[in-house]
Amino acid sequence: MEPLDNIDLKLLGLLQADASRSNQDLAVAASVSPATALRRIRRMVETGVIERQVALVSPQAVGAGLTALVEVTLDRQGEEHQGDFEVRAVAERAVQQCYRVSPGPDFVLVVNAPDMEGYHALAQRLFTQNANVRNVKAYFSVKRAKFDPRVDLAAQVRA
Repeated sequence: MEPLDNIDLKLLGLLQADASRSNQDLAVAASVSPATALRRIRRMVETGVIERQVALVSPQAVGAGLTALVEVTLDRQGEEHQGDFEVRAVAERAVQQCYRVSPGPDFVLVVNAPDMEGYHALAQRLFTQNANVRNVKAYFSVKRAKFDPRVDLAAQVRA
């Protein structure tokens, strides 16, 4: 994959702010031709720089108002055991993000459930029924002060 230049970074920044912008609008804002914008965006999609384009939905607006940050420690940490847990966690719709971490717990999950009952059902499926889960520590969000999934591209800009 060829390195990203300032035009690529400008296009990425514009898409992160609003992925619904038309190719024409992106081209104007990045000071390039529409053909250049389209070619570069397609290349970044094909090479995996752009993973996907999505709409960010307010969890509260659709009745999924309980967010939990969950630390999970496994009893056995071998690659196959971590892989097995990861597959199970990723398959759960309520698990929005799944990270293997170090040091500390083996995994940190971001979970969004409709309510405490929904979280409890997830915990039963994912943590209690798995004999390899040694410890679970959940933190329940009482206020979301910031949510910004954008990658900071400022450090990547070249002079």
